[in-house]
Amino acid sequence: QVHLVESGGGSVQAGGSLRLSCARSGDIFRLVAMGWYRQAPGKQRELVAQVTAGQSTNYGDSVKGRFTISRDNAWNTVALQMSSLKPEHTAVYYCNVGGYSGPTRWEAYWGQGTQVTVSS
Repeated sequence: QVHLVESGGGSVQAGGSLRLSCARSGDIFRLVAMGWYRQAPGKQRELVAQVTAGQSTNYGDSVKGRFTISRDNAWNTVALQMSSLKPEHTAVYYCNVGGYSGPTRWEAYWGQGTQVTVSS
């Protein structure tokens, strides 16, 4: 069973920066992607950034050029460096791992979420 723990959220003024980290524990049969999603009040959860086992990196349109995702070689941690933050980036940010717990069983694992608040 995969367990994800996020850290690094908080409050910042517009234009500031924050760095989120996520630590993974537990084994997974085949990890496909690791990354970050966010959910603002009254909105659906949306992709922020992810890295895939195929070595691709994907970013949500609103964060391209502002946020950078990185991971360690063992896929045990993933970080999100957020710069030039705007009030619209305020949300709960969730760490996510997608992959297979068995040969054909897809799983999506989520952290508990960390609040990011950007004030104007």
